[in-house]
Amino acid sequence: MTIEIGQRAPDFTLKNQHGEDVSLADLRGTPVALVFYPFAFSGICTGELCELRDNLAVFSDAGVELLAVSCDHMFSLRAYAEQDGYQFSLLSDFWPHGEVARSYGIFNEDLGCAVRGTYLIDAEGVVRWKVENQIGEARELSGYREAVSELVG
Repeated sequence: MTIEIGQRAPDFTLKNQHGEDVSLADLRGTPVALVFYPFAFSGICTGELCELRDNLAVFSDAGVELLAVSCDHMFSLRAYAEQDGYQFSLLSDFWPHGEVARSYGIFNEDLGCAVRGTYLIDAEGVVRWKVENQIGEARELSGYREAVSELVG
């Protein structure tokens, strides 16, 4: 099942790189940019997350919470965040493996990871923008900028 624009985003609770629970339902009232990526420490993923890190103001200035999700273990995500200085939550969809990615319709069963799905979710929990790319297809920062600008006006 693929998530469509205008549909309520599937709720979840996942641990971030510090072992803290992060729940989409707890963020109701705050817009969320939910960014799924295949693998920590891989080339394209690192490039994308570093670009988000370097442009975090696109989200924070608009009051949008940035959450990045992979099927990597929390301890791997902690090392990844420390290595590259990510100041946003990296969420672990490790166990049950890929359950949240599956709920968004972007889990690649053959590779055991999420493809590159991005969802901009409004304060009421409704998907207002999305991009779904395959593993080798990086996302463009310009798309995020435009979508965030349209969401918050």
